[in-house]
Amino acid sequence: MSTEPFDVAAQRYRTELFAYCYRMLGSPHDADDAVQETYLRAWRGYDGFQGRASLRTWLYRIATHTCLRAIERRAHRAYPSGLGGPVTDPTGPLPSRRAEIAWVEPVSDTELDPAEVATARHTLRLAFIAALQHLPGRQRAVLILREVLMFHADEVADLLGTTTAAVNSALQRARAQLAKTAPHGYDLAEPEDARRRTLLDRYATAFTHADIEALVQILAEDAVFEMPPAPSWFRGRADIAAFLRTRLTEPDGRYLAPTAANGQPAFGLYTRGHGGVHRAHALQLLTVGPAGIARIDMIHDPTLFPRVGLPHLAPVDITANPVPAQEKSTSCIS
Repeated sequence: MSTEPFDVAAQRYRTELFAYCYRMLGSPHDADDAVQETYLRAWRGYDGFQGRASLRTWLYRIATHTCLRAIERRAHRAYPSGLGGPVTDPTGPLPSRRAEIAWVEPVSDTELDPAEVATARHTLRLAFIAALQHLPGRQRAVLILREVLMFHADEVADLLGTTTAAVNSALQRARAQLAKTAPHGYDLAEPEDARRRTLLDRYATAFTHADIEALVQILAEDAVFEMPPAPSWFRGRADIAAFLRTRLTEPDGRYLAPTAANGQPAFGLYTRGHGGVHRAHALQLLTVGPAGIARIDMIHDPTLFPRVGLPHLAPVDITANPVPAQEKSTSCIS
């Protein structure tokens, strides 16, 4: 039995366990609950922990079974592109929002290990998290443990109480399913920093000033635009531009505040309302690829703003600074 106090021994793994539970469950709120339950169960059983496995592996075993129980109790979280094909008439009426669906939610970079964000960025992207939710719970766990966290197959087998052959079989099935359901852009390589910053600057200026033609120039030809909780989504720069022309009709009235989420550049979109006050409207996450902006995930949920460190009211004098300077954050839209 370990003689080190539980809170000291286990605390060092909290951040990575949170990231694991987030990948499993698709929501930072659900991940918070799972980590809390994991630590409660581990604390209760710590006196009986015999050290037959490492403390880290033991905690992952508890976290995995906690997440699997959560997946069994709840419907899996969804994303618009997982519900059907893209909109074919971007200027026509759109379906109503689907409030009854539990949507995949973003996570702030401040809740993640900076080293993991730097080295495993594509496995934290919102599109990848959405793709994982299509997998059955055990396949999801195997894929994350083997492909993301680099556990050995025999370790995963012991952790799940199964055989190495079963783990390898589950991994093959998970890979095949992921290839079918993964949203576009989840595994794109990012361009070098200077080009990335330039694209983000141009995007921010174009979006803020409703310059659709400038926006089209920096979108990848096969770009994707999703906007939960609306079930509609668009593929291709032409359709995205046609849709935005029906929405971005004034060259002012918006403000972009930089932040970061899921290892991606992100910003809070504020829109001008009553009394000229700019209020939280939607959180945007961008995926930047070699050919331009490959994905725009615009999540219409102002309650997310505090989680990513943004206030509900625009934090600056809009007239003095309509578009924040890129220098404020090298990793965020500005």
